[in-house]
Amino acid sequence: MKKRNIALLISYDGTKYNGFQRQKFPSVAVQNILEDRLAKIFGEKIVMIGSGRTDAGVHAFGQVVNFFTSGRIEVEKIPIAASGILPSDIVVRDAWEADENFSALHSAKSKTYIYKIQRGKILNPFTKNFAWHIPYPLDVEKMKRVLKILEGTHDFSSFKAASQTQMNPVRTIFETDIFSEKIFDAEILTIKIHASGFLYHMARNIVAAVVAVGRERLSEKDFKKIFDAKNRKLAPATAPAHGLCLYEVFYQKAA
Repeated sequence: MKKRNIALLISYDGTKYNGFQRQKFPSVAVQNILEDRLAKIFGEKIVMIGSGRTDAGVHAFGQVVNFFTSGRIEVEKIPIAASGILPSDIVVRDAWEADENFSALHSAKSKTYIYKIQRGKILNPFTKNFAWHIPYPLDVEKMKRVLKILEGTHDFSSFKAASQTQMNPVRTIFETDIFSEKIFDAEILTIKIHASGFLYHMARNIVAAVVAVGRERLSEKDFKKIFDAKNRKLAPATAPAHGLCLYEVFYQKAA
């Protein structure tokens, strides 16, 4: 029987996991859990490909994975079946039969990450695992302006991980935004970045620099100098992982 290419849309709370990508024991990643538990549904070993890795403590609302299987379960039954065997912090939101050439990683055209910041002097216990608490004033208009500087195709070396030396640092940011909302009476500031792809730690390093501008630790001119310098050593330390969420992955629609 020809193997099916199954694609899944996954959401997870990354708080207690060592990232998405499969880890060796005793470390546990989201992929370890998914492959182990879903093997029970499909009756065989599962080896999946994710649309991208997320670091320890980072969350996902729209992670996409795919894998090949000879299992016969109907796709519409997969989310319900998975809910009975997965931990409550990992959810299969949707499932579909993908083209044999589809790869959750290599077929991705762009991704959106969001980063949440809780404002106010008092830490809100209902948002503490999903937002970076900043009890200091932030100039949001300045933050919006420096984010706009990043839109377009650029070398993002100043915002890559210090250890990342081989990968091409050029990426395209299509859109940025910042907006406020109330969650459990907490004021949450959300930074949204839609890009062709992200370097390791790129989203969190951008957020850290944007927050430094908002706190007036960096001027807008300083931010631009850091960006243009293409030097990671000049930028602020990486923002905490728990505020970041892989929100959506975009694929080219079939003709």
